[in-house]
Amino acid sequence: MFRVRDDYRRAQLAIAALFLFLGFQYATWVSRLPALRTRLDLGEAEIGLLLMVCGVGAAVSFPLVAVLMRRLGSRVLASVSALALGAVLLALSVVPNYPVTLLVVFCDGVAVGCLNVAMNAQGAALEVRYERTAMSRLHATFSGGSLLAALLASGINAFTTSLAVHFGVATALLVLVLGLAQPGLLREDRPGEETVPNEPATEKRRKLSLPSRVTIWMGLAMVFGTVTEGAMNDWSALYIKDVVHAAPSLAPMGIAVVSVMMVLARIFADGWRSRIGDGRIVRAGGVLAGFGLAMALLVGGLVPTLIGFASVGVGVAAVTPCVYVAAARQGSDALSLVAAMGTTGLLAGPAVIGFIANAGSLTWGMGAVAASAGIVSLCATRIRWPALREPAASKPAAQEDPTGGTAPGPAALTEA
Repeated sequence: MFRVRDDYRRAQLAIAALFLFLGFQYATWVSRLPALRTRLDLGEAEIGLLLMVCGVGAAVSFPLVAVLMRRLGSRVLASVSALALGAVLLALSVVPNYPVTLLVVFCDGVAVGCLNVAMNAQGAALEVRYERTAMSRLHATFSGGSLLAALLASGINAFTTSLAVHFGVATALLVLVLGLAQPGLLREDRPGEETVPNEPATEKRRKLSLPSRVTIWMGLAMVFGTVTEGAMNDWSALYIKDVVHAAPSLAPMGIAVVSVMMVLARIFADGWRSRIGDGRIVRAGGVLAGFGLAMALLVGGLVPTLIGFASVGVGVAAVTPCVYVAAARQGSDALSLVAAMGTTGLLAGPAVIGFIANAGSLTWGMGAVAASAGIVSLCATRIRWPALREPAASKPAAQEDPTGGTAPGPAALTEA
């Protein structure tokens, strides 16, 4: 029993390091966009295109990721893509001009797409192998990595403005994290993949190339979930300033409330998942986010708005972790497609909200965000959700997981 617990802890920490790695790497170079803008003499439109190219790289990486996942497995792919992300930081510290910067950032997006799929496949395999909920906490460590990157950027800027020094130190830390994590990563990433027994290899390969109806529903849930999350990040401050007419100093409170509530919810969400199941969590979360934000838009005022934003943070916190787990059980192709669709939603969502706001008003745009959250709940009714917990009466020797999840008996059920 203790050996199993130690193995679980070791794997959990290693996989969490991958999530921290990705959050740290992305926040590191984004935090230095002002320095890159000054160095390359860029305008606002060029900065916007730079961020867009990164998202496009991640979105179009799906065919490559699907092939690499089948050939290399998530463990090797995670290590290779992580090293590529470290190389991107070093390249960004010496880029000579804007076109080269666009190319480097596009490569960053592709590597992000690869690591995103690989680390979520590892997280899903961890849950299936040890029958414990862990994915929500893993996603919370991504935010922790972003916070650490911001602190490092502030600390280094106090001594030097050199991008080479900053990105060199950050890369060294990332290589250290990867080196510590790599031995603990799971070697088998498909223990829960649903396949047909004795299925011919050619037939199986054909099915992997064609997404099932369930996979499409997962992708749609991910799209609308990331639309909701991304739009709140991009538009909440403007809504508080321009619609609520709060003081400019209070405008950042919107994203702060959403982010804090999302991190807190992810810390506790694994315990909720083990008690009531992923499907109920996603359905209830979509309703909470949509209804809470809609009520805030109707009532108006700063306090109701912040309460509505908090509802969104809590409601969407577990959507992506739960959908990733469900997609991973369908195989690496399904996981890659769902991840690509999620990236597309994160990329395109804020822009779509901007178009709606331009055609009507920002209130209508935020109303579309509330509708997106509600659509997540509708999509969730069409997905076969995994349940990692048995009824109490049928568990012969359940063990409590100190991290907040449970260690059930040997079987894993599927929620209808």
